[in-house]
Amino acid sequence: MDNLIVVIAAVYILNTIPAFAPPTWMVLSFIGFNHSQINPLSLALVAAFAATLGRITLAALSQSILRNKLLSSRTKENIDVLKSALEHRKNQTMGALLVYSFTPLPSNYLFIAYGLTTLPIKLIAVPFFIGRMVSYAGWIFLGQEAYKSLDIDSGLVGEYLSAYFILTQIGFLLLIYPFTKVDWRAVLIEKKFRWLK
Repeated sequence: MDNLIVVIAAVYILNTIPAFAPPTWMVLSFIGFNHSQINPLSLALVAAFAATLGRITLAALSQSILRNKLLSSRTKENIDVLKSALEHRKNQTMGALLVYSFTPLPSNYLFIAYGLTTLPIKLIAVPFFIGRMVSYAGWIFLGQEAYKSLDIDSGLVGEYLSAYFILTQIGFLLLIYPFTKVDWRAVLIEKKFRWLK
């Protein structure tokens, strides 16, 4: 029980960190590798719940700190154009988010950007929870199978602080700024791409 609480707390904290945290799927596959007796579905359910709460927290912090304190009124109005378009396409938005959530791609930047829109959190939280629960179960299972099939020292499994990881984290973090500077009215209404003046 204590170990489960530690996993829940760790996954929650990892998912509130805006950048440079190890991916949750990597942590869970590592747990699966080191604990082959764990039920992948149970751990995936708990981890997906903790990850979703963490990402909701990250989106809320993005809204309260970035949007409410750092963005100009003009930038907020620009993002509100995107918000309106997404509100009118809820099914497509949730479908796209669900597909994205099945992948191991990072979601922290997605939740930061989503927080800037002030859209209802369930629009992103529900598909994220479903997608991550399924993908986490897969990663845990793969970790367990790797343990059974390979002769690998667990201390040598993965090195997450590689140059590739650092560069991709910086790259995704830098994408938040252009997200706020795209003229969303021009893109969505005039069907022309241009930067906000």
